[in-house]
Amino acid sequence: QVQLVESGGGLVQPGGSLRLSCAASGSIFSIDTMGWYRQAPGKERELVAALTSDGSTNCADSVKGRFTISRDNAKNTVYLQMNSLKPDDTAVYYCNAKGITTAGGLTYGRNYWGKGTLVTVSS
Repeated sequence: QVQLVESGGGLVQPGGSLRLSCAASGSIFSIDTMGWYRQAPGKERELVAALTSDGSTNCADSVKGRFTISRDNAKNTVYLQMNSLKPDDTAVYYCNAKGITTAGGLTYGRNYWGKGTLVTVSS
């Protein structure tokens, strides 16, 4: 059973920074793509940034130049460094993983999700 656990959310003033972390646990050999999505009140969930195991990134235009995604493949952990935060960044941030290969050699294409961590940007 794969589990994703996020940490690092909280309240921050506009212009401030936060770093989110997400660790995947379970019988995991490798993970193809890890990333972050967010959902603001009344809005649909949207991609923030994603990073493949070979280093390819996909990032929302709204966060380019402010957010940086990185990962530690050995630890099955993905990070999101968020700088110059704006009130519009307020949302629940969800960790995502897909293309998980288990220690037994099986690969699952489905999405796995964390429970989410709340980021509030407000003065």
